Amino acid sequence: MGAKTGILAFWDGDLVGRLRRRPVADAGLTRALVERILPGYRVEPIDGCPLDEATYPPDDIMYALSVPGLDIACDQRLMHLQPSELPGHLLRLGDGRHGALHAMHSVSDYLTYATWAGGVLTRSLSLSPDGGIVENIGEPLPFEATYWAGEHPVEHVPGWPVEGPYPLPFHPLDLGEDALRHLYGFILEGRHLDDDVPAREIGLLGFRVTDPTGAEQARREATYREALAKMGRPRTFRYTADGTLVEITPTR
Repeated sequence: MGAKTGILAFWDGDLVGRLRRRPVADAGLTRALVERILPGYRVEPIDGCPLDEATYPPDDIMYALSVPGLDIACDQRLMHLQPSELPGHLLRLGDGRHGALHAMHSVSDYLTYATWAGGVLTRSLSLSPDGGIVENIGEPLPFEATYWAGEHPVEHVPGWPVEGPYPLPFHPLDLGEDALRHLYGFILEGRHLDDDVPAREIGLLGFRVTDPTGAEQARREATYREALAKMGRPRTFRYTADGTLVEITPTR
C-alpha cells in the first residue's frame, strides 16, 4: 500500500454528486482559494494534474480546484493539521458549508479524517500504529463499524519477521481508503467500483506556494536532517528456500 493524501474540501450540497459531474476549475477562484489557504505566501501557477494524482503533491506544491460552491485543495501541509485545531482562517473558508479533511501516509500508516457541517466539527479520527489514537471525536461514520468490530484484523505477511501483534485493531490505510470513498467518492488503491467518482477526469490546477521568508523551508530541511540522523543502519533481507525472510548480517 503506497497511498498518500492531504486533501481539504468545502462545499454546498452533495460533494460526490458534484465531482461525478467533472467540475472544471475556475482559474481566478482557484488562485484566490490558494492565497486564502496560505496567506502571505508566494503563489506561482504551474502545470496541474488529475485529482487521482494530485492527492499528495511535492513540497511547496498545491493542487486545487474552485468553482462556485466547491473548493478542493491538496497539499502536504494539510497533513499536519489536527481537525479539532484547524486554524480559524481555514474554517472560515467553509463559511457554514460542509467540509472534509483526509490525510494518510503509507510509510507511517498515519491516518486522519474529519467532517464539518455548518462550520461545526462532527467527526474526527486521527491514529497511527506508533502514536495510537490521537483524536477520536464525534460518532463513528457508518463505514467504520466493521473496523471497530474487529472484522479487519491486520494479518501477518508470510515470510516477514514477526515483530508482535499490530498495535491497532485494523490497518489505518484500509480504513483510509474507505474514508476516502465515503468523503470524496473515489479511492487510490483497491477495487474500483462502477459508480466511483472519475477522479482521473477531474483536473486540478497547480501552484508553487512558498514562504517568502524561507522559514518554512528551513524548518522542513532541519526536520529531514533530524530524521536521517535518527535512522539506524540499513537492513537487508533475503528469502530462504521455504519463503522465509532472514536478515543478511553485514560482513564488515
